Amino acid sequence: MACTSNTIIKKPDNLIPKNQMEDLITDMLIAAGAENIKNINLERNVNYFPLIFEKYGIDSTRFKESNYYYTSQIDDYEKILRKVDVRLKALKEKLDNEIKLEDSLKIDSMKNIRENFKKVPKNQLKTDSLKSISIK
Repeated sequence: MACTSNTIIKKPDNLIPKNQMEDLITDMLIAAGAENIKNINLERNVNYFPLIFEKYGIDSTRFKESNYYYTSQIDDYEKILRKVDVRLKALKEKLDNEIKLEDSLKIDSMKNIRENFKKVPKNQLKTDSLKSISIK
């Protein structure tokens, strides 16, 4: 059984289109998840929402009004949230694949270093290590 809203809320004049709401909510959920992770400046607890609003050229009031309207339209809002969920899962899968690739490249690199190290004659290793020691 699908739920429908009995509350009739007037559609805002500056309603954010559904596809943009999908983008916004996706970015907002990513930003909320990144809140406790250090950024490149080693900062935590950064509020990224103003940057998201700037990216889409909206303000928080417009978002709140549009979000309030869409939440009153349960069927539409559910479709938006399903699309957001699909996007987030796809992004996670892409990131997981990139991490796996990066890890496999690191493992291959370490294997190559070990193999090359094994190929160096032992007497050369002793000579090279003695050269690196300087006596003062």
